[in-house]
Amino acid sequence: MGLPSAFVDALRRDFPDDFSTADPGELAVYGRDATKVYQPAPSLLCRPRSTEEVARLMALCDAHRVGVVPSGGRTGLAGGAVAANGELVLSLERMRRMDPVDTLGLTVRVQAGAITEEVHRHCEALGLTWPVDFASKGSSQVGGNIATNAGGVKVIRYGLTRHWVLGLEVVTATGEVLELGGALEKNNTGVDLRQLFIGSEGILGVITAATLKLVRLPGALDVFLFALSDLAAVLALFAAARRGPFTVSAFEFFSDRCMARLKRHRHIEPPFPEPSPYYVLLEVESGTHGDDAEVAAERDQLDDWLAELVEDELIGDGVLAQSKAQARALWELREGISESLSATGMPHKNDVALPIAGLAPFCIDLEELFASEYPDWEICLFGHIGDGNLHVNVMKPDGLDDAEFHTRTHEADAALFELIRRHRGSVSAEHGIGLLKRPWLGFSRSPAELALMRGIKQALDPHGILNPGKVLG
Repeated sequence: MGLPSAFVDALRRDFPDDFSTADPGELAVYGRDATKVYQPAPSLLCRPRSTEEVARLMALCDAHRVGVVPSGGRTGLAGGAVAANGELVLSLERMRRMDPVDTLGLTVRVQAGAITEEVHRHCEALGLTWPVDFASKGSSQVGGNIATNAGGVKVIRYGLTRHWVLGLEVVTATGEVLELGGALEKNNTGVDLRQLFIGSEGILGVITAATLKLVRLPGALDVFLFALSDLAAVLALFAAARRGPFTVSAFEFFSDRCMARLKRHRHIEPPFPEPSPYYVLLEVESGTHGDDAEVAAERDQLDDWLAELVEDELIGDGVLAQSKAQARALWELREGISESLSATGMPHKNDVALPIAGLAPFCIDLEELFASEYPDWEICLFGHIGDGNLHVNVMKPDGLDDAEFHTRTHEADAALFELIRRHRGSVSAEHGIGLLKRPWLGFSRSPAELALMRGIKQALDPHGILNPGKVLG
């Protein structure tokens, strides 16, 4: 699909020479996200340096009805940043400014292209952090984190991204710049428009900057790895951790199949002599900030808690990291899973959520479904038990060609999402809907909810140019 000549002429006349490119190599890179399912076919890539340039570009695109796909770090897994139908890709990567940290208000304003990990480093020197954390933090961008309401490994401690955004700067489809919230902790003046854009996947506006809430860096952290016999034991351990003498900052689980793929790809040996069906990585804030006597008392409480786990036979084995290096090595087991699955086969990924209390019965039904209908498929499960988020990865059997696998996984998804609907879960926990989950959105949202969302989309983007085809179609 070619761009209107009048649009191209205005772009060349009114913007810098390096503002846009139609280089095929760059279009191929920027036209896709981590989904790798769709063929990118953008018409143009634009890389603004300021909100003013974004606003002028959006007004021009709206006038000429040019579709726009906002692009961040492109780490999403739902096709939300894919430009497959001749759209213009709007990359925020040049907009990476981070303002000085406000140490009194505990906030920092950053542009949307700021890398998540760089924001962490920007704040760490002052003993602060933006507590949004996940494996892709080295390449994901703040604007994308907010647009997808990203979760990650610390949701159990800090909640979702939306809890850590005070203010937003957003450019609408028609080029109007909205300042929403600023640095106000309290602003009870009607509908919170800021929350409309958080998690909206770029279909309502382009996030160009944000004022982020910060929190003090946690104190001493203890990292454990436990080996467990079944999912019931995983959930029992979670319940015990909730009652433990500490604050849980992460509770991650993964199956023995994930561990086997890690060993094949990264040649990592688990710290246990025998394999187990499930593993849990537990990170806790022990709160050891007092004098020697207080620290000793806290360690005694922790030892008592561990002894109780052994006594109640909740765990098969366990290890506590004795140094930062050992803690990092244990975290590598969890954070290296996605890469290892892709490096050792072809995974079909699903990111779903269930009520925490319903995880065990859901997983039993899931195993029965695949054992009955797809007995030769390997399922690799991992996720953030503390927030009900499961990553269901189905590995392509060696004897099945790629096209047949994609066809059959579409059929399997229908059965999986019907199972999720029965268990009152969500078809997408943290990667959004994008293109990939759009056919299944009605499994988690009612007709009335969908009608309201379409009305909001029509009001904010009357010509449907923003991320066309995503979420609502």
